[in-house]
Amino acid sequence: MAELSKEKFKTIGKDLTKAQTINRPSMTYWQDAWRRLKGNKMAMIALGILILLAIMAFVGPFMNEFKFNKGDLLLGNTTPNSTYWFGTDEIGRDLWTRVWKGARVSLFIGFTVAFVNIVLGILYGGISGYIGGRTDMIMMRFCEIVGSIPGLIRVIMLMTILGSGVKTIIIAMTLTGWIGSARMVRGQVLQLKEMEYVMAARTLGSDTGRIILKHLVPNTMGVLIVSITFRIPGAIFGEAFLSYIGMGIPVPEASLGSLSQAGTQMLLVHPYQLAFPALVISILMLAFTLFGDGLRDALDPKLRQ
Repeated sequence: MAELSKEKFKTIGKDLTKAQTINRPSMTYWQDAWRRLKGNKMAMIALGILILLAIMAFVGPFMNEFKFNKGDLLLGNTTPNSTYWFGTDEIGRDLWTRVWKGARVSLFIGFTVAFVNIVLGILYGGISGYIGGRTDMIMMRFCEIVGSIPGLIRVIMLMTILGSGVKTIIIAMTLTGWIGSARMVRGQVLQLKEMEYVMAARTLGSDTGRIILKHLVPNTMGVLIVSITFRIPGAIFGEAFLSYIGMGIPVPEASLGSLSQAGTQMLLVHPYQLAFPALVISILMLAFTLFGDGLRDALDPKLRQ
């Protein structure tokens, strides 16, 4: 009898566990995505590195008493030591302060350009894909005409006209960089606009703007978030390239690109002047790429269990 009672209790326990499992609410899409992202060690390490670099970009310049735009000619080309942690440049400016100040500028440009490009892409691509027909054809032909000119040439042309500076770089990159986002959003909207919930909203009298913002855009957020993580390093690299060829951040302002360009001239004599900004920008690019890969896998609905 005792054995039968034990078996009966085990059976009842299994049935209760099974019932709890069935009645337990399933995880939402975003909760499941976060679970998968946390399981990706490389992506989480990359996220930690990005957070650390972002903190240093804001805190680093204030960790000593030196100003990024002031130097002492008598202390020019000082190698790294206990006072000047990254050394000094040719006119005695502290490289620690300038590197983190440059990282702040590069991150600001990267995030701003990526955000504006995504917003413009959502508006343009969403309208084009939802309305369709002749409007879609005209809007996409315009994208193809603008996109037929290589992106670097477009940016350099605008930089030549508008001059150099942070604002000019942001304007130049956002005026030409939204085309890819618009095409991506248009493709997503063309698939989603035939869904039942969109047709129901249209039947109930919702206007075009409400359908795009309330129904279509939220369902493309996964793709857009992943796109942002890849566009930020692209914008940072674009700024670095423009600064490297002398069309980016003007002196005495600092960016990772301008610091790398200045360090290249001193490479054979004082290689540390190139090593530190090049190392920071390389780590930034690698961390964004690894995090973007992990985020793309986490937000892929095909991998949801």
